[in-house]
Amino acid sequence: MSSNLARHFLLRDDVVFLNHGSFGACPRPVFETYQAWQLELERQPVAFLGRDLSERTKVPRVALSAFLGTTSENIVGMVNATEGLNIVAQSLDLKEGDEILTTDHEYSALEKTWTYVARRTGAKIVTVKVPMPFVSEAAFTDTLLAAMTERTKVLFLSHITSPTALVFPIERPIAEARKRGIWTVIDGAHTPGHIPLNLDAMGVDFYSGNCHKWLMTPKGSAFLYVRPELQGMINPLVISHGWTADSKLPGAKGAFGNSPFIDELEMQGTRDPAAWLSVPAAIDFRREHDWTRVAADCRDLAQETARRLQALTGLEPLSTPEFCAPQMVAMPVPEIDEPAEFAKELMARYSIEIPVFKWQDHHIVRVSVQGYNSKAQMDILIEALTDMLELGKPERARQHG
Repeated sequence: MSSNLARHFLLRDDVVFLNHGSFGACPRPVFETYQAWQLELERQPVAFLGRDLSERTKVPRVALSAFLGTTSENIVGMVNATEGLNIVAQSLDLKEGDEILTTDHEYSALEKTWTYVARRTGAKIVTVKVPMPFVSEAAFTDTLLAAMTERTKVLFLSHITSPTALVFPIERPIAEARKRGIWTVIDGAHTPGHIPLNLDAMGVDFYSGNCHKWLMTPKGSAFLYVRPELQGMINPLVISHGWTADSKLPGAKGAFGNSPFIDELEMQGTRDPAAWLSVPAAIDFRREHDWTRVAADCRDLAQETARRLQALTGLEPLSTPEFCAPQMVAMPVPEIDEPAEFAKELMARYSIEIPVFKWQDHHIVRVSVQGYNSKAQMDILIEALTDMLELGKPERARQHG
């Protein structure tokens, strides 16, 4: 495991922090850049939020678009991926009888989003059950294709799933959906900085991802990508200074000289843009610390930890390593009466911050491994789970043997 990286982060040293996947953690130099932007704003707020803002927000768009395999005209800053996906979901022209195809692994906030959209438009949500354990790209793709009908208008998928920490092989489903005239909407909340992305090559219609998770920017920085020919479909959730009455006309410009897609979503009145402006600093931090090597070490430690727990529980993993998120693993454990209370007890007794929950018939402990984590911390986790789950005791062995 890479050494001396924990000193670059602001996390408390009395907590074994194994939950990077929920909100991320920001390195100290990136956080200092964030605070410097906030100070600059307060020194001359009229210039910062008025005359200078549009030009300043272009800088992170340029830096991030190169990182994501697209151009700065195709992405716009968001507060989080849920915001970006809500903008897309509520912009699509859906009507009664249309179908929104998705899976049983999606994030709960987006399940609610599509439920809201379906109630408002009369569209129907079709949820397919992904074959588990996840061992085959063909089985995944075939399941989705079998559920596509002439009424399917939207294919909504996570790229990396939140509850099960799987990397969905979304390329073939996207290509097939595009052939059939189905809009593809991808939840990339866990993807930027976690696995490589080339959005233009992917051929996706709409993609929103967080920067504050695995890219390690300050909280409140994300992006929305829209394929150029579809940008005219997008409507802001809030009408503000970037909107113009003729924004839907061919060749129209936004109120600040950019495309309507950028100006309508980016120029939203008084809000703090410091987290978004700090994106280039996070990309620089990764480059300076050879994050490709760091991520590879994290992947190895995550898989080693999952194997150790599997050896104790005897429970099969949710997927083969090929389809597991490199730095985040959902590890099945024996049945837990109250998962939320179990997580609180892990914190109280062992100072371990980690999510514990029930997903379908599985009880899961989801471990994240970032550059500040260590094998010694994983040893503490395995010791704690061995103790609290009473692993290896005769009654447990009989129950789960």
